[in-house]
Amino acid sequence: MQTSLRKFWLSLNASYWFIPTLLTLTALVLSFATIYIDRNGGAQWLTDLGWVQVTRPDGARSLLTVISSSMIGVASTVFAITIAAVVYASGTYGPRLLTNFMTDRGNQLSLGVFVATFVYGLMVLRVVRAEDEVPATAADAAATYLPGFVPQISLLIAVALLLLSVAVLVYFLHHIPASIRINSVLAGIGRRLLRDIEERFPKANGARSPSKGAGGKPVAATATGYVEIIDFDRLDDIARAVDATISLKVRTGDFIHPPMVLLHVVGADPDGELSAELRGAFAVGAARTPTQDLEYLFDELVEIALRALSPAINDPFTAITSLHWVGAATASLAGRNLCRGPEQEDYDAMRVRPREDDFSHFVARGFGGIRLSAAGNPLAAKVFIEMLASAVEGCELPERRAVLAREAKLLEEQAEVALAGPALDEIREKVRAFEASLRVLR
Repeated sequence: MQTSLRKFWLSLNASYWFIPTLLTLTALVLSFATIYIDRNGGAQWLTDLGWVQVTRPDGARSLLTVISSSMIGVASTVFAITIAAVVYASGTYGPRLLTNFMTDRGNQLSLGVFVATFVYGLMVLRVVRAEDEVPATAADAAATYLPGFVPQISLLIAVALLLLSVAVLVYFLHHIPASIRINSVLAGIGRRLLRDIEERFPKANGARSPSKGAGGKPVAATATGYVEIIDFDRLDDIARAVDATISLKVRTGDFIHPPMVLLHVVGADPDGELSAELRGAFAVGAARTPTQDLEYLFDELVEIALRALSPAINDPFTAITSLHWVGAATASLAGRNLCRGPEQEDYDAMRVRPREDDFSHFVARGFGGIRLSAAGNPLAAKVFIEMLASAVEGCELPERRAVLAREAKLLEEQAEVALAGPALDEIREKVRAFEASLRVLR
């Protein structure tokens, strides 16, 4: 149940409608509160200020009508621009980046402010009473000594929301083109990847590779889809209750289906009830998410690089930027202790053993995914080797340096097929220089 609730909460925060709905409900409650204050004499002090012009009913209605009609028009335009940007980004950078734009807080807040201002203006407009209209209640009649009823405080707040909306519109018009710039997209993915690496593998020294987990009795999957969330805390509670050890065979982001094995249990018999409880710690959905999934972010960088190097686009400089972020992430992993799974604060890693991935897994996911396309482009190939060399500088383990050296050698072998002449000679020289630097480190 906790896993399902967490999945629902994450999907709610990632949805495009959640924040606009929240702001709209806030505007609705605010309108009732300010109208109540106006009806109970809260705006009387405004009439005592000589420099404040008290609005009459006709002027209030005109102003609120303009605010409401303009805000719904702006909200429609903002939504259309956002969809156009999403379609452009999805077609240019890849469909997996669609989530990044839909969950953009700037887009959500912009739409939310415009819709909330529209709703607030409508709610205040409905209580404005003209001078020749009869009050609906005694409280309405006593609300002001002037003919008719104009909620002055509510009107001032509506004007303030209008000014805020103008500022948000200027921000939105700047934010949209900035957010779809490829460097901004890659920087957003790369920074999140580096942040997630630091959170998952906080030990920057004492690099060790994961050890192989023990066997046990298997628990197979009954659902089909991508593993979106693994509730390690719940698995820890179950393992403690039955005095067992659990070794996971899948990671977040893996595609599962019956009869794939989810985990092995050592020290207990996973009967029907226990197996159901263990399966309940896995949230399965139709798509991968970056939650607990470093590979997802690596794959996004790789996808952009591959599209950029495709013959249809032929944009090696975008691929080079992707390689820079992949290199930075690989360098961050090179000197860290990788014997750690996600979210280890709330569970015992000796009792619940996540599927741990060694350094070669991440190198293959990043550099290995780009290698074939990079080998056919001299610019990208040279940067490929340069980023491998930069990752070596913080690499303590000889076996990890060997993984990077092997990746450079594989690139050279692929370049032998894809390139010729001076371009191939440059790649060979780069690889020889890289291998020489490795010999110095030994």
